[in-house]
Amino acid sequence: MSSVPQIQFTDQGVIVPQEADVLAGTQADINSAFGGVLGPGLTTPQGQVASSEAAVIADKDSQILFLANQFDPQYASGRFQDGLARIYFLTRKPAQATAVTCTLGGIASTPIPAGTLAQDTSGNSYILLTGVTIGAGGTVVSQWQNQVAGAVACPAGTLTRVFQQINGWDTITNPSDGILGNVVESRADFEFRRQNSVAINGRGTNQAIYANVFEIDNVLDCYVLDNPSGLEQSGNPLPGGTANASNYPLAPHSIYVAVVGGIDAQVAAAIWGKKDDGCDYAAFPVGQSPVPGMGTVSTVTVADTTYSVPQPQYQVSFIRPVGLPIYFSVQIVNSANLPSNLTALVQAAIIAQFQGQNGNARARIGGSVIAAQYYAVVSNIGSFVTLLGVLVGTSPSPSGYQAQVGIDQTPSIAAGNITVTFV
Repeated sequence: MSSVPQIQFTDQGVIVPQEADVLAGTQADINSAFGGVLGPGLTTPQGQVASSEAAVIADKDSQILFLANQFDPQYASGRFQDGLARIYFLTRKPAQATAVTCTLGGIASTPIPAGTLAQDTSGNSYILLTGVTIGAGGTVVSQWQNQVAGAVACPAGTLTRVFQQINGWDTITNPSDGILGNVVESRADFEFRRQNSVAINGRGTNQAIYANVFEIDNVLDCYVLDNPSGLEQSGNPLPGGTANASNYPLAPHSIYVAVVGGIDAQVAAAIWGKKDDGCDYAAFPVGQSPVPGMGTVSTVTVADTTYSVPQPQYQVSFIRPVGLPIYFSVQIVNSANLPSNLTALVQAAIIAQFQGQNGNARARIGGSVIAAQYYAVVSNIGSFVTLLGVLVGTSPSPSGYQAQVGIDQTPSIAAGNITVTFV
């Protein structure tokens, strides 16, 4: 019988032996096979054979442990995660494009159809997701998306070119940074969506609305809260000064939904299909917001297709959050050993963490961006990095350790907002 300890399959999971114990077992087996007279040193021929055999066994033990963990949604990745999610009728979202909120200017009552194109100063093309009509004030807020999937940056004030000329439409600009798209949905984002998807078959709960909206193509983020009382409320008390729920008086028995990405009509249908009957919407008049620079309201007519024509119609309102730029200041000990491209490496590492592309959760609507969450990704760039600190904020030259995002704001990141100082 072999002296090499075996893998144990227990109620607590798979337990693999320590590599030192495996090596001791292989040494004992070889020594026993030769009559127990061999020397124990690892530099001997028998020692080299034992070391090689132990390495092979330990590697296979690790592979079995990895495979066992793939049956747990908390740890599953890749094809295994896809298989578990399919139990919930979910599929991983493909790469998604950068979403941008723009203000269009021109002659009042000019319609601008969905599919209209515009360009930024770098030549990237963006498509209008939902048709809009310029309002009485000569402007209208609209939702655009890059025609190429991926994290294409669109800094504030760069989406300014009217690509398709329409009589009565003169200008376009994005007051805030676009919300970066991403590559194929990350392991962390997919698991986050799977956890919330268990409520998708329900109705009338925040979780059911959240899950249904998140299933829409090109939706990057969503936030849902409600006021179940018969009195107007100020929303949930969130930190962050003016940029929180207290700016949104929630009507009695109403729901508040904020969505980044997706087509307005699809978002409205997803909300209407899961909300309780008679439930109001906590939203301000179309195109307006309670505080300048905060999210704007989209109101869409949804028809009840249960009936033949004429079909009952309902006005569904939800919030399109405004982009909130997040700024980082990173301090690193200066050294002659630092690579010349370290600033770019730090910026890329922070953006990957911010976007949730390295296995961690991404920054979201209504969440907190905490500086400490970025220490490891900067330090892990290389042993040559000695990190002094990371500061974060919502304005240039940040000085804090936490930035609060409002429920009508979506955090945005750009390499230009990440400064690296060598001290």
